[in-house]
Amino acid sequence: MSISKGIALITGSAQGIGRSIALRLARDGFDVALNDLPNKDAKLELVATEIERLGRKVCVIPADVTVNEQVKEMVNDAVTKLGGLDVMVANAGVVTLASLVSSTVESWDHTLSVNARGPYLCYKYAAMQMIEQGRGGRIIGASSIAGKMGLPYNSSYTASKFAIRGLTQAAAVELGQYGITVNTYAPGAIQTPMTEAMMDESGNADYAPLVDDPCSRKWMMSLLENVPIKHVGQPEDIASIVSYLASKEAHFITGQCISVDGGISMN
Repeated sequence: MSISKGIALITGSAQGIGRSIALRLARDGFDVALNDLPNKDAKLELVATEIERLGRKVCVIPADVTVNEQVKEMVNDAVTKLGGLDVMVANAGVVTLASLVSSTVESWDHTLSVNARGPYLCYKYAAMQMIEQGRGGRIIGASSIAGKMGLPYNSSYTASKFAIRGLTQAAAVELGQYGITVNTYAPGAIQTPMTEAMMDESGNADYAPLVDDPCSRKWMMSLLENVPIKHVGQPEDIASIVSYLASKEAHFITGQCISVDGGISMN
């Protein structure tokens, strides 16, 4: 086993973007703490096995990122099992498509709880640990193209992803003095289990079954069909930017929301 580059904790790492980030950071030389909901233990164990094969230390820490005490314990467990915390990737997220007028308060609260409260708690407890260690660190959150422009049928998701940008900028100002950078990545349409209902088998956007308003559907399709880079986004595309943000080379980048969307947000 080569010398570790540090310890990274990734939430929502049982599948999709989180899984790819975990594997990429392991290949980069980080030891990894894997997190997702307790009902995803089996998937987490599969990711852990892949990381062990890469020669890195790994631990599985199931927790609900919306619960204060569970996030606190998650960070403490990662520190106890792996020896510290150098990179926090607050990746866990959910999305529910609904028009503003048909959406429910319950759906709004759930989306904001996972997508905004969750990263807030992850940022907070990661920062506390990194400050105590005194060796700096990297805190990285998950925004979205929906955190840079409003998308129809995405009111709660859009609000939550804009919130991540504000949280990231505020935290970056506070934590810079400790050598801790805080940044966020903003994916476009990425082929993951969470977006299966929004894409056809070829990975092309297909909102017809989900958006019944023709004006909103036309607007979304026009946006997604005019992507400058003609490539179906993959989880590995996001993992590559996280790899850089987690590296020592990214020490002078903070408070940024970096688009990884093939150019969608230029439209």
